[in-house]
Amino acid sequence: MADYDYKAGKKRIDDILSNELEVIEKDKLPSDDKLTFDNGYFSWVTGIFVDIRNSSNIFANEDKEKVSKIVRCFTSEIIEILRDDDNKREIGIRGDCVYAIYTTPQESDIFEVVDKSFYINTYLKMLNKTLKENEFDEIKAGIGISSSQELIVKAGRKGVDINNKVWIGDAVTKASNLSSLGDKDGVERIVMSEHTYLNIIDKLIERNGEDAKTWLNKHNDTKYGIYYDANIIKITFNNWINEGMTD
Repeated sequence: MADYDYKAGKKRIDDILSNELEVIEKDKLPSDDKLTFDNGYFSWVTGIFVDIRNSSNIFANEDKEKVSKIVRCFTSEIIEILRDDDNKREIGIRGDCVYAIYTTPQESDIFEVVDKSFYINTYLKMLNKTLKENEFDEIKAGIGISSSQELIVKAGRKGVDINNKVWIGDAVTKASNLSSLGDKDGVERIVMSEHTYLNIIDKLIERNGEDAKTWLNKHNDTKYGIYYDANIIKITFNNWINEGMTD
């Protein structure tokens, strides 16, 4: 391994600190090619994180083939649900968690992300039923969603192909934290921030009637603030599961 050139490193730090950085406030976050080391964007985004409960116990299973199959089933279809969206700006896997981040300048955009959580919630029911039929252990998972204005900057090493977006604000961090609450200690699987709730509740009522208000439960936590949990499913999808999952 070559020695670290700390003198060159000091120069790079000086260059970064002295460089003019343009922060562009825009409701819609543009595509990645607009984000450079010389700018940043302050935009509305929504993050969604799907986190397996008790993953350490699952991963400790001595049957590594079973573990691999469970993890692949969990990740592959959740990615499929999350990936098909023009507003998607990042999608990936962090350990036992699948996540995606979207630009959401309109309330309707936030609702589209929340609607994906209904599909994921129903998919997890299908997955668990299929796992049980094949004598695999069922899994639990929390789905966290949060929306806010975030500062997005390109970070890494300028001049080399090692860089990524950094999301600075409440949406991504809170979505990750809220996912840790879902499907645990009496909290339903879908957990969303107050801001997300306020932006989607009218649309949910418009689509499903006044009863939709009762589908979400309000909580006020000293650590997480106000959040809402729910166990909302896709009816047609759920009926297909209940009817035996045949064509």
